[in-house]
Amino acid sequence: MTTNTPTTASASRLGRAALIAGSALALFGTVAIGEAHAATGTFFYHSPESGDLEFDNPDNGECRLLLQGADRATNHTNTRVTLYFDRGCEEPAGTMAPGEHRAFSDPIPRSVMFG
Repeated sequence: MTTNTPTTASASRLGRAALIAGSALALFGTVAIGEAHAATGTFFYHSPESGDLEFDNPDNGECRLLLQGADRATNHTNTRVTLYFDRGCEEPAGTMAPGEHRAFSDPIPRSVMFG
């Protein structure tokens, strides 16, 4: 017959508690990352050469090219967007809050990043 000493039982309870805490942390981390992954909604813009264009549920943190630039834009996503004068999201042209509409004159934005 085997009995657990107080030290063995405590170690067993501590191991189970650590396993439960680790599982909860992993689950919470997955949910938080999934929610922050993409903006919800549509970003509309008008290109002088290509007409009306849009991005639906765009990924946050990804630089997106605005074909031939944008002379006006409407942010119907749930996140702030940053517009850039260059095609590589390096020269900021300004930001737009959710629900904001803006018109641009020369120079016009050439790329956008969400989040």
